[in-house]
Amino acid sequence: MNFDYMYDSCSLCPRNCNVNRRQSTGYCGCTDTVMAARAALHHWEEPCISGSRGSGTVFFSGCTLRCCFCQNYSISQEHFGRELTVEQLSRIFLRLQDEGAHNINLVTATQYLPSVLKALDLVKSKLSIPVVYNCGGYESVEVIKALDGYVDIWLPDLKYQSSSLSARYSNAADYFEKASKAIKQMISQTGAPRFDPSGELMEKGVIIRHMVLPGAKDDSMALLTWIKEELEKGMYYISLLSQYTPFYKSVQYPEINRRITSYEYNKVLNKAIELDLVQGFMQEKSSAKEEYTPPFDLEGIIID
Repeated sequence: MNFDYMYDSCSLCPRNCNVNRRQSTGYCGCTDTVMAARAALHHWEEPCISGSRGSGTVFFSGCTLRCCFCQNYSISQEHFGRELTVEQLSRIFLRLQDEGAHNINLVTATQYLPSVLKALDLVKSKLSIPVVYNCGGYESVEVIKALDGYVDIWLPDLKYQSSSLSARYSNAADYFEKASKAIKQMISQTGAPRFDPSGELMEKGVIIRHMVLPGAKDDSMALLTWIKEELEKGMYYISLLSQYTPFYKSVQYPEINRRITSYEYNKVLNKAIELDLVQGFMQEKSSAKEEYTPPFDLEGIIID
């Protein structure tokens, strides 16, 4: 299906800014030309995604959410990257597969959805590895449905339940309203998680990521309670992250201009255990390191 018309009056994300992206930039800061900053094997995703050889990760420039603490701010908000045609993007997918990637991992791709779908269509018959959609969770149900048949593994964030927190840090008071519906749709499209014969690599399913923020442990625990009450057990994995590191504009928000404490993370971790949300991954507290952010140096962004 051709979704090019969505660039004419953009409604690709819940902000519905209705900008003609052929002539100007939307809230995401992007036109209708794909830009990406890195396309390489990535080893710092969840173990069932990275595996032993790495995830074939494409980091797209721009972002529909633009959180004030984004660790990828140089590409998400400062728009570092290189322009790519649909054909060039499709060749990148095949190259990553040839390099041994366990999957094709699309990071923050929603603002380029029509072009990404075209690129996947060009190589669908040649790709033999799963496609991962790695996003901030702030998605419309319509976009999730459009990706049915293209995406095998969903890797969404579920950042906040509190509308005041999401408005303050991501300028999206409706974040939870949109993300909760989107995640339910993701689960309905993939069904229960499925793994390869080794049991180590995910082939299909949903992994819900949540990063604990400084001073927001109560919101984290409220989110976990919602997950327990609203999502069917066994239909998703949880990935609880402790890696928050003050980045970008965090200095403007004193309450989050620090790393989380062991007390904060352990309170959230204990809540997950109490709720029996133990199917998934829990990060070590020592994971709050800048080195987990890959270098955005145009590696793998070929333009031949």
